[in-house]
Amino acid sequence: MAKQIKATTTRGVSSLLKSGELGLYAAGNGLYLKVNGINAGSWIFRYKINGKSDKVGLGSTDTVPLAQAGLLAAELRALIAQGINPKAHREAMEKQAEAERVTFAVAAADYIAAHRAGWKNAKHAMQWENTIQTYALPHIGKMPPSDIATAHVLKVLKPIWLEKPETASRVRNRIELILDAAKAQGLRDGENPARWRGHLDKLLPKREKVQAVKHHPALPWPELPAFMATLKRQQGTSYRAMEMTILTACRTSEVLNARWDEVDLETRGWSIPAERMKMRKEHRVPLADAMMKLLESLPRVEGNPHLFPGVKEGKPLSNMAMLMGLRYMKRDDLTMHGFRSTFRDWAGECTSHPRDVCEQALAHSLGNAVEAAYRRGDLFEKRRLLMEDWAAYATRLTTNNVVQLRKA
Repeated sequence: MAKQIKATTTRGVSSLLKSGELGLYAAGNGLYLKVNGINAGSWIFRYKINGKSDKVGLGSTDTVPLAQAGLLAAELRALIAQGINPKAHREAMEKQAEAERVTFAVAAADYIAAHRAGWKNAKHAMQWENTIQTYALPHIGKMPPSDIATAHVLKVLKPIWLEKPETASRVRNRIELILDAAKAQGLRDGENPARWRGHLDKLLPKREKVQAVKHHPALPWPELPAFMATLKRQQGTSYRAMEMTILTACRTSEVLNARWDEVDLETRGWSIPAERMKMRKEHRVPLADAMMKLLESLPRVEGNPHLFPGVKEGKPLSNMAMLMGLRYMKRDDLTMHGFRSTFRDWAGECTSHPRDVCEQALAHSLGNAVEAAYRRGDLFEKRRLLMEDWAAYATRLTTNNVVQLRKA
């Protein structure tokens, strides 16, 4: 029970605050003055709705005088008369105000920050930042996520959909993910305007209809031994990294970041940790004779754990090193990633190694989830035979060996 001391006049409120006597004092019609100490007080509105009692604060007496507190209380009573809970109404209004303060640019930055640690490398995060900054923010950066509609997304995508279909597709997907995250945070409601299936696919042509998918340029497998012989004559760390990429059929990022503590020379294997793999699963790579000779030729740099140390202390080669190597060899028509296709074409056309063994060598996922659950091994010993054949074929012109492919 509030003390029966009047707080219905400005003078009465001033006297109660000056006394500093702690307590709750009735000001009429559900409004109460709460004295927290000498000249320290706040306003409380107490009410009952649907048989339940509750209360909400109306601010400090330093900023809200009695007359204003009375008006605020009257507004809340009007809400109750309409069956609206004042506290729930206030929370909804605060949520809406917060949503209006958070722009798409802020939501995008928050999304990137939250997921950066889970992305496999800094380059991926940089690509996210660059595409959002370049294509999305000029159109929707200052808008609250709750206000972004299909028309706004189309304004972002249409200028690049035909000209840069691959980039446009990535931008669309990234906008969709950011808006999904905003919805999870209560910053927007309803359908995602950047959703493709059943939505934007009705308004934009499919990417494959706009432009044929471009695969990484790959060297035809009959030309590989000659290429490897030329590569072998090149001097420099970048070219040795290129050799390893081809001999192991791995991705460039996996090779560039390879560390000596991942290599077991006794068992002739290289274990790439899950965090560096595209499928987020550890991948063991058998090391063929040619690969072992390459490792033996690599110098070790004190203080740098990488097989291919870069210019910066403790860091690996730049991710541009191999691409520049191809350019110096006047092979701008190729990409290092394309050698994985060269390997796969060779394995399929020139050997009898099983498909699963070839796909496992590329660290591709095999079959569906049920099938994968029952496949415990990684076919390592069978892959060892495959990689020996591959290395022997690739280096045939540098070793003067006649290659006899074994039957799997």
